[in-house]
This record gives sequence, C-alpha cells and structure tokens, in this order.
Amino acid sequence: MPDFLQRLFKERSLRRDLLIGILLPIVLFVVVDTVSVYHQALAAVNVAYDRTLLASAKSIGELLEIEGEGAQAHIRARVPYAALEAFEADNRSRMSYRVSDARGQWLDGDAALRAWSGTLPQQGPYAALVDFYDDTVRSDAVRVAVLLQPVATGRERAMAMVQVAETLELRHTLARQILLDTLQRQALLIGVITAVVLFVVQRVTGPVRRLSRSLDARSEDDLTPIQAPELPGEIQPLTEAANRVMARLQHLLDYQQRFVRDAAHQLRTPLAVLKVQVQSALRGDLAPHEALQGIEATVNRATQLTNQMLTFAKVEQLRQQQSFEPLDWAESVRALVLEMSPLIAEKNLDFELDAKPCVVLAHEWMLREMVRNFLHNAVRHSPPGASLLLQLSQSAEVATLLIQDAGCGISEALRSRLFQPFATAGGHAGTGLGLTIAREIALALGGSVQLNNRLSEGQVCGLDARISLPLVGTATPPGTA
Repeated sequence: MPDFLQRLFKERSLRRDLLIGILLPIVLFVVVDTVSVYHQALAAVNVAYDRTLLASAKSIGELLEIEGEGAQAHIRARVPYAALEAFEADNRSRMSYRVSDARGQWLDGDAALRAWSGTLPQQGPYAALVDFYDDTVRSDAVRVAVLLQPVATGRERAMAMVQVAETLELRHTLARQILLDTLQRQALLIGVITAVVLFVVQRVTGPVRRLSRSLDARSEDDLTPIQAPELPGEIQPLTEAANRVMARLQHLLDYQQRFVRDAAHQLRTPLAVLKVQVQSALRGDLAPHEALQGIEATVNRATQLTNQMLTFAKVEQLRQQQSFEPLDWAESVRALVLEMSPLIAEKNLDFELDAKPCVVLAHEWMLREMVRNFLHNAVRHSPPGASLLLQLSQSAEVATLLIQDAGCGISEALRSRLFQPFATAGGHAGTGLGLTIAREIALALGGSVQLNNRLSEGQVCGLDARISLPLVGTATPPGTA
C-alpha cells in the first residue's frame, strides 16, 4: 500500500474523511442497485422463458383429441417428445409435461409432475387460461406453466389440463451472467470514481500541504502573517484566526523584549549611583548620616521603579487572561479615596467626591491601579490647600471618571510624550510609568484617556483627566476588537 494511503487510514485527515464520505454512499448504492438489478434480471428472464413454456403447452394442447362418443368419450393425448425439443434452449435445462382431464386425472406425460390445484389469476400478462408457478419434480426445482385447453372433436367437448415444466438451471445461469456483467461495470465505475476522488482530493489539499511545509520552514521568531490566497475559501477563516494568534504572540514577544530592554536601561542608573554612593561612604568622603540618606533615596527610587515595572508587566498579563467581571466602579473609587486620604489630608486639599454607581466589565486590581495613578499624579501636582474633584458619572453607553486638579497643567512639548514609558514632567520626581500604566489599563478595558488643560481667563488653572470605560452590556468586551 502506498505511504500516503497508509497515513490516510492511520491518522485523522481531511482526505480520509472526504474519501469515506464520498465513496461509502456510492458503494452502498451500488450494492443496493446490484441486488435490485439481479431481481429485475431474474424477473425478466422468467417472463421470457415463461413464454416458451406457454408455447410448449399450446403446442401440446393442439395435439389432443377426443375418442368415443357419449359416456365413452375421453381425451386422448398423443404427444411425441419431439414436440418439446423445439423449445429446449440447450442441454442445461430439461422439460417435461403432463396432460390431465378437468378433474386432474393423469392422461399422458410425466406422472411425477403433480397435478395443478391452484386458481387462474384474474389478470395476467397472457390472454389465455394459463397460470405459472414453481414446483419440484424428483427433487429438481422447476417452473411450471399450466394451460386449460378446450378440446373438441365432432360434437364432443371437454377441458384438458396441460402442464409443462422446465428446470431452472438456464434461468439462474442467465441471471447470474447478467449480475456478473453488472458487477464488472459497477466495479469499473467505482474504480473510476475512486481515482477521480483521489485526484481531486490531492489537488484540493495541495495548497494546505504547501502551507504546512512553508510554516515548517520558518524560523522560530518569524510571526509574520500567513499569505496564502490560493487556499480554498472554507480554510481562509482558519488562516485569519492563525494570523490573529500570531499577531498576539508577536505583541507579547515585542512587549517582553521592550520590558527587558527598559528594565535593564532604567535599573542600570540607580544601581550605578548606589555603587558610587557606597564607595564614597567607604572612603569617608561624606558623613555617615549624609551618605546613608543618599543611599536611602537611591534605594527608594529603585524600589519604586521596580514595583511600577512589575505592575506594568502585570497589566499585560491580565490583558491576555481577560479575566474580567462586572464591577461597580463607584465602590472601587470610594475604597481608593479612603486608602489615599492621608496623602490628601497631608496637603490640606479641598477634596470633593461625587461617584454615581456605574457597572463596568473590568478587573478589581486594574480599576484601583488605574485610578490610583491618576489620583496620585493629581495630588502630587496640586498646590497645598487647592481644590481637587473626583466625579464619576455615566451617559449613553459610557462611564466617565473626571479628576480635576488645580495644578500647572501640561505643556505642549510634554503632551506628545506624556504617556510614553519613563517620560516625566520636568522638576518633579517620579519614574515616568504611572500615566503609562494607567493608560494601558484603560485601553485593556476597552476605554480611553484624555488630559486637557483647564483655562480661566486665558490662563491654565488646572488639569482635567477624563477616563472613559464602556458600561456592561453596551460595548464589545475588552480585548476582543
């Protein structure tokens, strides 16, 4: 058996399913059709040979005559065997006859042939008093034709029963020959169909095999989209789905590479500064207390940077997991405000909270971390005693959180790079990841972020940060677009 046929029947494959799905119904139809053809052929042979039996019976009936008169009248049969020779096709069949009177009493012929005891059919294929039936003579299966033949001689009238029997070897041989001829043609037809199906299946699945070889030949880091316009339309959705998966994998790979690059770059500086500070303290260049203060500041900055980078990585992980659920954003905001109240009180801010219930599809940690970064940024940039407003409202299909501070706003030069990692406003300490993390969370939840300066008499009097998220049941689930 060829190798591809061995693989075809050993493994689950499209080619095997197509072959079975096409050939199995055809084979079943051929089997049913062959049985039907055999029975039809046998019926046709019986009709043809029954005509011979009827002709033999009529031939014998013409040889009958009545002898005697009155009560002495009786039917006399003088039938030479040569009368049947003309109707015998060959030596594979044997014919015999029996002549009886109307009461079934034997008059001539083969006494082993039982007298007919049936009834004439109401409507048959022959316009004569004739019936056909199957019987046995000396253990041989025979087909019998019985003819009720009127006999008239002079003024005497009588009814004779002429039976002619023929063995079935010739009929069955002819029916089998027709069956064999039919099977040969059907087998040839199945062979042609199988060859055509194999050819068509091989040709149709050729683009799939070529695509498989092309993917196997790719390098490990090659995640470019699959370009296979020659694939059948039924397989194109699978290709598009594979391209989407590879796009997500490429995004993860790019993110990991960027994260490692940024982590190496950003952590190198505080570690180098820390090393210099330790060496300077060991040499005694600075007083111990002053040196420890510098080391503490460097460690705090490195710790903050590491924590925010880990937070940044966690955001991407949760984005991929898509483990979101309906949450009341107002409850999350209130809990966060309570947590950050010491920081707000430290700057003596005129704080106002207006949070209406808004149910969004999100993750609790992501919601809190997003609002925390925006609120912390607003508190840090607000002057002492200034006003700070948090307002959560909903309109149409969107929930919007407004964080309104009284800081100095953002410059046009900073606006273009504010959401880029490690971008900070001049003169303020920070790692530059807070707003980037907050914006990435908003995008992962299917929302958006806007930062706009608030003007009063043409002067910047603060910054308005608007975070918009889709309400539950009104938008496409996050991450599916």
